[in-house]
Amino acid sequence: GRHGTSAPVANLEPVQLAGTTVKRATLHNSDFIDQLDLHYNDIVCVEKGGEIIPKIVSVDRSKREKTSKKVVFIDKCPECGSKLIKAEGETAWYCPNNQGCPPQIKGRIEHFIGRKAMNIESLGEGKIEVLFDNRLIRNYSDLYDLTYDKLFGLEKIITNESVDNISSENTIRKISFKEKTAKNIIEAIEKSKSVPFSRVLFALGIKYVGETTAKLIANSMESIDNVIAATTEELMEIDEVGEKIAISIKDFFSNEENIHIINKLRSIGLQFDQCKRQKGENQILSGKNIVVSGVFSS
Repeated sequence: GRHGTSAPVANLEPVQLAGTTVKRATLHNSDFIDQLDLHYNDIVCVEKGGEIIPKIVSVDRSKREKTSKKVVFIDKCPECGSKLIKAEGETAWYCPNNQGCPPQIKGRIEHFIGRKAMNIESLGEGKIEVLFDNRLIRNYSDLYDLTYDKLFGLEKIITNESVDNISSENTIRKISFKEKTAKNIIEAIEKSKSVPFSRVLFALGIKYVGETTAKLIANSMESIDNVIAATTEELMEIDEVGEKIAISIKDFFSNEENIHIINKLRSIGLQFDQCKRQKGENQILSGKNIVVSGVFSS
């Protein structure tokens, strides 16, 4: 994951379930594996959470092979080899190599381009992987260095295993950057420069800072400089910002690489200040929720 979470996945003998062939299922974390007392070659019961995501719910120990070995959670990142760590009070293990671990880098970029973040259309997961493999991007600020000439003609054969470990079936597809695709990507990147500060803040991918929290922080602090300069106590004065979120924000902005990226994005023209309201503007609806219900003809 983009925050380094190492999520275990079970490889299964293919089985038909709710209309698809299931070959993999989520195992959540190391504690979940221990609770199941999972062994290799176990017979397991699988169901789909929300009719979508396959998950193992139990093990049939009566059919366990006597020679089967217990599943032991890994201690190193399978991508970059870094020693995994576990934060106090959490169940997940993390890869601490956030600046050099490929899935984390690609995950942050995919979050950055998302609809609720910078909304850079035409750039899906597969295309991010192609750009990363061709060394055109190493962080989300590199997106703004892309040009039509760099994009046009790029292509790669990709499977869903490269971008989604829990898909029900394997699919193979060709990612191609043709003329229209390349133009659309460049236009969407340019358009993203007008995205408001609250969404830019969310797009940065600070751990625990969701869309709503980012809006509250942006409204309270009004600029990225104020957020960077704020103390943990000042951040905790904002609604919905507790100690865990405040510490995460401080950790993010204490990283020199993150500051370098933000300065580059600022020079490119992204919005790092809240738009100021004009003096005398009527604020009678400020802070209120408006609920519209019923059926309308148009």
